[in-house]
Amino acid sequence: MIKLVELLVRRDGYSHEEFLARWQGEHAEIARELPGLVRYSTSVPTDPESVEYDGVLELTFESEQALGEAFRSEVGRAVQEDAAEFVDVGAGPRMIVEETVHVDDGE
Repeated sequence: MIKLVELLVRRDGYSHEEFLARWQGEHAEIARELPGLVRYSTSVPTDPESVEYDGVLELTFESEQALGEAFRSEVGRAVQEDAAEFVDVGAGPRMIVEETVHVDDGE
């Protein structure tokens, strides 16, 4: 599995709470339609005032090719355009990683 992991910073003009409402609400509804998306998770800091990032995004795909195709699609372009309205794109680190699961009690 290939995973896109990104630490997000909200755009100026958004409070942390406003950012979360948009990211986990309206934006998530669009993003969950990305073609080839296997898993989509968001994580938020428990103490947002003490950290420099507003959240962690994780998108999982079967391959790097599937990830690329997803973001080149019409939905992918819509996701990126929407995110640019409330995310300071490029302000946080972004990695494409190959995941190795060592423990998964959910299985």
